Amino acid sequence: MPETDPTAPEPSSPSAPAFSSPPPSAPVPSSPSAPVPSSAPSASVAAAPYPFEFSLDDTALVIIDMQRDFVEPGGFGESLGNDVDQLRTVIPVLAEVLEKCRSAGLLVIHTREGHLPDLSDCPPSKLARGNPSQRIGDPSPNGRILIRGEKGHDIVPELYPIDGEPVIDKPGKGAFYATDFGSILAERGIRRLVVTGVTTEVCVHTTVREANDRGFECLVLSDCVGSYFPEFQRVGLEMIAAQGGIFGWTAPASAFLSALAGQAHTHVPGQQPLTALADPVRAG
Repeated sequence: MPETDPTAPEPSSPSAPAFSSPPPSAPVPSSPSAPVPSSAPSASVAAAPYPFEFSLDDTALVIIDMQRDFVEPGGFGESLGNDVDQLRTVIPVLAEVLEKCRSAGLLVIHTREGHLPDLSDCPPSKLARGNPSQRIGDPSPNGRILIRGEKGHDIVPELYPIDGEPVIDKPGKGAFYATDFGSILAERGIRRLVVTGVTTEVCVHTTVREANDRGFECLVLSDCVGSYFPEFQRVGLEMIAAQGGIFGWTAPASAFLSALAGQAHTHVPGQQPLTALADPVRAG
């Protein structure tokens, strides 16, 4: 989402607060094309347009915006007229991937799209866009829509973060904009991202494109991302792997899990596999 000039006048709606542009994105690896040699064995995923290579110590599983407001009835997604059941089909497959990645010691990072209670980080154009039955900040059965700290803003129980897993709270579509996502990846020596979550054509695509521009290699798991619109799902996945992998790779979860099973099982300090509902690491 483009940044908004904080000096621009507010829209006519008196409910829209002044928007203050967030700080620049966190730093990203200065030379991701020249990584530190990996000590872990390399695995190969049968993917499109060609095999995706990864190692446990330089790869992270990224779970994008699996929030109640997007995938459960009564949230923002449904207020836009969408069928949330289209997204819920992702949850069982992604839950299996999450469990296996935790067991293997792979770094897991979650993201949540949302805003401060005063909406100071929400551009007026985003707040006023479209004609939903409820807008960002409006009350709903799960609290104010897409507001940090509300029940609807949080991640669904089936995929809830565990102790040691960073949670990136982002005000925009992409995970890099106005967050610490880039610096966390740099600190952990991450070069490759296995990307999952919702929606395929919006927050998943934006994050993959941002990552691609920063030199990261991205594998999108085709049955672990979802869209409210089947056509957008198909075209969104095709766009990622088109022209020799212009943005990255795509593969079904089964292909990734097959490759992951061949990797040596290690433990990442701070992660506690299969321990649900612990306090995750919060990052903004």
